[in-house]
Amino acid sequence: MASSANHFFLLFVLSFLFTSTLALALARISPLTTTTTILDVSSSLKQAQHILSFDPQSLNAFAQAETQPLFFNSSAFSVPLHSRGSIHKTHHINYTSLVLSRLQRDSARVDSLNTKLLLTLNGIKKSDLKPLHTEIQPEELSTPIISGTSQGSGEYFSRVGVGKPSKQYYMVLDTGSDINWIQCEPCTDCYQQTDPIFNPSGSSTYSPVACSSTQCSSLEASACRNGKCLYQVSYGDGSFTVGEFVTETVSFGNSGSINGVALGCGHDNEGLFVGAAGLLGLGGGPLSLTSQIKATSFSYCLVDRDSSGSSTLDFNSGVAAGSVVAPLMRSRKVNTFYYVGLAGFSVGGRPVKIPPGLFDMNESGEGGVIVDCGTAITRLQTQAYTALRDAFVELTRDLPSASGVALFDTCYDLSTRTSVRVPTVSFHFGDGKSTLDLPAKNYLIPVDSSGTFCFAFAPTSSSLSIIGNVQQQGTRVSFDLANSRVGFSSNKC
Repeated sequence: MASSANHFFLLFVLSFLFTSTLALALARISPLTTTTTILDVSSSLKQAQHILSFDPQSLNAFAQAETQPLFFNSSAFSVPLHSRGSIHKTHHINYTSLVLSRLQRDSARVDSLNTKLLLTLNGIKKSDLKPLHTEIQPEELSTPIISGTSQGSGEYFSRVGVGKPSKQYYMVLDTGSDINWIQCEPCTDCYQQTDPIFNPSGSSTYSPVACSSTQCSSLEASACRNGKCLYQVSYGDGSFTVGEFVTETVSFGNSGSINGVALGCGHDNEGLFVGAAGLLGLGGGPLSLTSQIKATSFSYCLVDRDSSGSSTLDFNSGVAAGSVVAPLMRSRKVNTFYYVGLAGFSVGGRPVKIPPGLFDMNESGEGGVIVDCGTAITRLQTQAYTALRDAFVELTRDLPSASGVALFDTCYDLSTRTSVRVPTVSFHFGDGKSTLDLPAKNYLIPVDSSGTFCFAFAPTSSSLSIIGNVQQQGTRVSFDLANSRVGFSSNKC
């Protein structure tokens, strides 16, 4: 009996030692198995300094946009896509001021998207809303161009032609809007824009839309005067555009043109729309550019907003080979937004724990995740954001922390580093097996010129989450409308 007892005791001791040794070994190995990526601190700071001094005229951006080779065939065509910094010189004296300005506009943009959703879900039409007079002070005219839905970032433009003969205009791109519009003479009240204001009398293809037309009845807010359809698009901050709804020829560089595109010819345009001639709505509604030209797909690649480079906006070119593919979903309540099936995310290769179905859209149209080129910073439901942030903080304890900035609560002092290795942040789509690894510069961004970087996500109390353009930079995002999928392809700009 004594021998048997000693035998069992020995087995117990050996088992305990093995388990303890294994646990200790795993604890030591674990940090080495964390998936990481390198943030080039020096490059990010150089780019931040560059955008403050960059003069777009040095590249003759206007001429480049009109002569850049494009392609156009029976189905696919492409137009140049520019960041705002490549065509408009900033008036901010330091990078912190520029960042704070962007973040302020971005918060207003997100508020407006949530308002649009809330109004629709509650059955309130925009025609029930009355525009408020907004007085623009001279210094406000220097703020970057906004997107069509309230004070959006409006950081990305395409150069397109309007009318026949065609005249070129810089137009803001917006996946969160449907109505295309352009400022028109004569102006009752027009804001400052870079190009000359469009004059309908100089175009042979300008044609007012009849009040009885399907196009007119598709507007959220319309009226009729002398048999001609009038439109109004108003925004939560009091900004609005009002004028005639017409059809016109829209051309794409030297590639070709499309006749009969419905757009607003705005004679009274007030608010913070400074700079752009108008807006191209790329949303999913019936009056968007994508719907009107019956595009089977469209894609864009957003260069860094601090870059002077350019990329393209492509139509009918499909999803690039090797793309990370996610399901594209549509709401029965709001047809403008492009919802994507986000299952969750991981940090350093480790799944972040969130409740199953947290990002699902319910039958009432609440919840879900949209991909939006007009929103800058990705917004996540507070519970999801907190889990993501805490997971990132846990794996970056070796980095010196810094005070929060604006909507960012997690920042780091990297002033003494030229580069730093950080845990990889990844999105998981669909069933969770489709994974998009983000470059470090898409989630750690500079907020000043001295080396303060912040974790570029933010919480929202809304049920709607938004994947913003900072997280999309350097990635070709393809909306395969015909097959209900979204493709993300890195380095396809």
